[in-house]
Amino acid sequence: MNYKELAQFLFENIDKSPEYYEELYPERNLKEGARVTRFAPSPTGFLHFGNLFTCMIAYKTAKATDGVFYVRVEDTDQKRKVEGAIDVMLKGLAVYGINADEGVVGDDVEKGDYGPYYQSKRVDIYQCYAKWLVEQGLAYPCFCSAEELDEIRSEQENESIKGYWGKWAKCRDLSFEQIKANIEAGKSWTLRLKSPGDLEKKCFFDDMIKGKIEMPENVQDVVLLKSDGIPTYHFAHVVDDHLMRTTHIVRGDEWISSAPIHLQLFRLLGFKVPKYAHVAPIMKEENGGKRKLSKRKDPEAAVTYYAEQGYPQESVNEYMMTLANSNFEDWRRINKDEDISKFPFNLKKMSVSGALFDLVKLTDVSKNVICTMPAQRVFELSYEWAKEYNPLLASLYEQDKEKATAILNIDRENKKPRKDIAKWSDIPDYISYMYDETYNECYDLTGNATPSLAVRVLEEYIKVVDLSDDKDAWFSRMKEICPLVDCTPNVKEYKAEPEKFAGHIGDVSTVIRVALTGRTNTPDLFSITSLLGEETVKARLEKALEHYKEEQ
Repeated sequence: MNYKELAQFLFENIDKSPEYYEELYPERNLKEGARVTRFAPSPTGFLHFGNLFTCMIAYKTAKATDGVFYVRVEDTDQKRKVEGAIDVMLKGLAVYGINADEGVVGDDVEKGDYGPYYQSKRVDIYQCYAKWLVEQGLAYPCFCSAEELDEIRSEQENESIKGYWGKWAKCRDLSFEQIKANIEAGKSWTLRLKSPGDLEKKCFFDDMIKGKIEMPENVQDVVLLKSDGIPTYHFAHVVDDHLMRTTHIVRGDEWISSAPIHLQLFRLLGFKVPKYAHVAPIMKEENGGKRKLSKRKDPEAAVTYYAEQGYPQESVNEYMMTLANSNFEDWRRINKDEDISKFPFNLKKMSVSGALFDLVKLTDVSKNVICTMPAQRVFELSYEWAKEYNPLLASLYEQDKEKATAILNIDRENKKPRKDIAKWSDIPDYISYMYDETYNECYDLTGNATPSLAVRVLEEYIKVVDLSDDKDAWFSRMKEICPLVDCTPNVKEYKAEPEKFAGHIGDVSTVIRVALTGRTNTPDLFSITSLLGEETVKARLEKALEHYKEEQ
């Protein structure tokens, strides 16, 4: 067969050659060792935590080498396209500090010299390379109907290798005259690869995460162009990754089974094969076993969950890095104040089998992150969150922003800050007693603090409470109350002879704490008292006193 004649017949509108595109998209002028990676989403609108994680790995891989990270949109399946989806995804990535150096940077907004970055705008490029494959005798039109393909599948039910290949590749050896007659008769066709694969041979590649992988060569005549001339993922990504000069393809390990097809296509097209890094899926424990994190079962699978709950991006990034590299936590212990970008991320230190998602661990990581933040930053970030997700908290902040910041600063900017807040949605409850609008009265006591002791403590404290006291003076007043209510200011003394006392200074402070906050455990009571203000303090003390009198 005259393959050049066939190629011209099939692609008469394609007038560019591969050489044209090779010149249009030259090798990148980057330093030795710089890596070029990409995120290639479909415009479906849902950003899965696994997508974010894999994208972060690709981003770190490029940034660690002063390389390039770009976004390419794989929108060849227009039926699945959701309007505005790409903007949502890009904004979701930006929250976690992932911003593309080039590519798609907004809906229909692109930057960079290797575009277009929407696959739907690159059809002529794919068809140029498809035409070249036909010219080499490496691709052919297939006229099999859906019914015929179903028939082939049913015939292969007991075959170890399924698909369009060997004796089932019915259109592989059609003559030019048969092909021409079919097309002139209006028959629909797809373009298939004429695979030179051998069942007896293996293909190999060194995965950056999983090490050396050996698989049987691809023997299937996979579809390269669908009947509408649009490429399949297999073909499009090979052409794109070559022309965009991708050096490292970071993707989920569900694509490992397709690697023989991709390796074959790279080599048949004469392209240099990029390095692959197949990321294992994020797993979750369930009923003693493990399963993939599921967008159907797990709310935390959606990246929007973290914004809604109010996890700071720093917390999510720190947590993702604990999943990514096993040595990150040791590095963080040694480099407490270092920017996370300084961590020497390494693909080879990633889990081969898949990291385990643990919401408790994320919470712990986030508490550690938030406790080191200055109060002003906690206020600013939680205020932005509240404006979108908790209008009541936002309105409380707006009453007095300085007071709100001071409340958040209680027990914060010191050597051992409290770790009560894991996410901004914890704050409304955490500070509820600081505002009359959200304060819930509760007079439950613990330890030696009984209603009768509470009455005596409150009667004495009401006489002497003075919000102009500094902390030492305030604590002195607490100690002075102790002997008046048969308590000791010395806890050790109480422990030595408990029968001599009604309680100790801890019990006295518990009574006052509960009266003012409705809680037995809070941050620094002196700071709380100062910020509540004289009117609120006296009103709450009086009300608590009435309650305990009635309870006796």
